[in-house]
Parts: sequence; C-alpha cells; structure tokens
Amino acid sequence: MGATSSGPGSTPAPGRPPQVRAAASAPGLPLGISRPGIPSLTLSPVPQGRAVGSWVRALLSRAGSVPVSVPVPVAGLALAPRGPAEEPPLPGWPLPQLVSLFLPEFPVRPSARQQQLKILGFVAKGSFGTILKVLDCGREKVCAVKVVPKVEVLRRDTLKQCKEEVSIQRQVRHPFVHGLGDSWQGQRHLFIMCTYCSTGDLHALWRAAGCLAEATVRLFAAELVLVLVYLHDLGIMHRDVKMENILLDERGHLKLTDFGLSRYLQWGERAHTICGTLQYMAPEVLSGGPYSHAADWWSLGVLLFALASGEFPVAPAGDHVAMLERVKQSSYESPPQFSPELARLLAELLCHNPLYRLRYLHHFQGHPFFRGVAFDADLLQKDPVVVAVAPRPHEQPPPDPATFADFDYDLATSPDRPWPG
Repeated sequence: MGATSSGPGSTPAPGRPPQVRAAASAPGLPLGISRPGIPSLTLSPVPQGRAVGSWVRALLSRAGSVPVSVPVPVAGLALAPRGPAEEPPLPGWPLPQLVSLFLPEFPVRPSARQQQLKILGFVAKGSFGTILKVLDCGREKVCAVKVVPKVEVLRRDTLKQCKEEVSIQRQVRHPFVHGLGDSWQGQRHLFIMCTYCSTGDLHALWRAAGCLAEATVRLFAAELVLVLVYLHDLGIMHRDVKMENILLDERGHLKLTDFGLSRYLQWGERAHTICGTLQYMAPEVLSGGPYSHAADWWSLGVLLFALASGEFPVAPAGDHVAMLERVKQSSYESPPQFSPELARLLAELLCHNPLYRLRYLHHFQGHPFFRGVAFDADLLQKDPVVVAVAPRPHEQPPPDPATFADFDYDLATSPDRPWPG
C-alpha cells in the first residue's frame, strides 16, 4: 500500500486519480477502457456539420433495438471468425456505411492466419467495451481482444480517434511499447487483438510496494525516456502517461499501452484539447493549451515522484479548473529522503514553463541521476528488476451465455485442438 499522506499537498497511493478523457480508456489495450471507479468526462464539444452526420443520426435512431453493451463471454467457448464462404451478405447489415466507415483500419474479417479464437476468460469491462482473454489456436498463443460496439463509437463521436489510435499503434514498434496485433470488424462490433500481459500494471506494483527504491525508479525512468523520445521523434504525443497505462512483462520491464488519447503532433504544432488524467496533466493542458510534446514529460515527472515517494505531489481535485489552481499553488518540492540527483531530475521535469523542461535524449544521457545508465533498450532489458512481479489476479467469472445474443461470431464451436496451459 502507498505511504500515508504527510501533508495537504499529497494523497495516499491507493487512490486512483480522476480522469478527464476524450474517450474511456484502460491499461494494456488500445482504444482504452476506463478502470472501475474512475469517473471520466469529455470536455471537447461534439463537432457539427460533418458529412456523415445525417446517416449517423439515422443509424443511431435505427439502433434503438440494438444493444450497445458488449456481451461478456463464457470461458471455454470459441470465438470463430467466419470464413470467406460463410461471410453474411452485406445487404443484411444495418447500413453499408457502417462497414466502409471503419476501413481500412478495421478489415471486414481478420487475417487468414487467425483461424479461431478460444475464449479463456473475462479480463475487464468498461463503458466502451469488453476485454477478453483468448487463445489464438492457429499460433497457440494467449492474447487479449477488446470488443467495442460500433454504435457506441458513433454515439460518442470518437470515430476519428478510434481509427487514429489503431493507425498509431500499427506504426509503433518498440521494446517498451505494448504490441498491437490484428484488428477487424464484425457486423456490429470492432475487434482489437494485442499481446496479453499476465503480470498486471505498474499501478498494482506501486500499491503493493508503497514506494520503490531509487535504483528501480532509475531503470523504469530510463525505459520510459526511451519510449517517449521514440514516440516524439515519430510526431506522436501520448497524452495519458500514467502508472495504469504501463504494463509489466514477465521479467518486470515496462510496456507503455493505451494510445486512446494519442495524436499525431508534428514539431511546432500545438494542441488545445483538455484530456488525460487529472493528477498527471501538465498546467498548460489543464488550462486548455496551447501545449505540445512537453506535456508528456510533465506526466513522467509526476509518475516518477509518486513511484519514489509513495504519494502524488499534488492531491487530486474534482475537475480540471480546481486541479489547475492546486498545480499553480504547489512548489513541487522533493521530500528530504530523495537523493539530490533525483530531486534535480524532478525539478527539471515538473517545471511550470514547458520550454525549460527536459525533453531530448541527450538531456537525460548527461543527467547525474542517470550516471552509468546505458540508454539502450537491449541492455536495459538485461538489468534485473529488484521488485516482485505478482501474477495478474484471476479473471472475473463471466455471466450467463444468454448474453451472447448480439455477438457477431459463432461462440458455440469448441476448438479442434487443445490449448496449452
């Protein structure tokens, strides 16, 4: 458990910060699913005058009889995509545009190598979809699949964000980024497959440990620095760097995930959308911009402060206006138990003026806190992580099979071959 709050400017570790998100999200997977108990809201106005507006309204009005919640599957059943000969004819679908609108990021059927998926369990359910633990029988590999209702994507006006997230994750290839697998669409749902991490996320580790030793903080910081520099060089801003969005592999190294709020932002461009998780948001984001990639480095500073101290530098607030006031009034002074090198690093990340924050790789390579650290992904992965990585808790038991009435695929067929483990 986290350390007890020692002052008005901090909060106990177990508390999860409120979110302000353009779309719900969750660690470990694209298109993000919010964790239970974390309120979320959208501050961006719904754009008007889009070309697709008329038929989207027709679709949503017609979808009154179509359930928008994703059914939660039963362990042991098979999720078998239909082959080309069994594909239902397009005229039977609600509207032809409901297929073409999600192309090319979501093909009509999965790739040929993905013959069958067997559902092993239920991982999580959020306001935006359901996450399943599945076995890819063709590759004999355990994966995670997120199932998102198309109607819900249109109702929330997150189509562009949904497609851009998949596009970004397909472009990203990095040892410390959670890999995206296949994505495809069914009659009423989108399916997104990615690798399954059995050891949970950094937030769970932090809650169990309270705070981490500086040597472990240094290793995690170096891995995240490499990831953020890589993303920013590609013109990608993550916008939701936090512990819940960082998974741990079997050896305890990090995997950044959840690109649901990410966007392409070239150097010199600025963003204005207020989005992210309140306690991690930079002051320029809380105030509505303009802001740039430097906001990700502020979020990293908040994360490292919490990892090393067991509590956040600023207590959470109910909305972005109140949070901005608390951030402006906070000095972000480091606790006395921090080494001078760590305190200096945090001061240079948690700088209210984004122009003065650390942001380039050479800034970190020459920093005294990283003395002796090789900023090479292969070498960092060889460093031992001196914390116990606990397995992910057992998946929640799924409900009655009757909830499959609206599912796109045949879930009653058992796989021909046994699954490993």
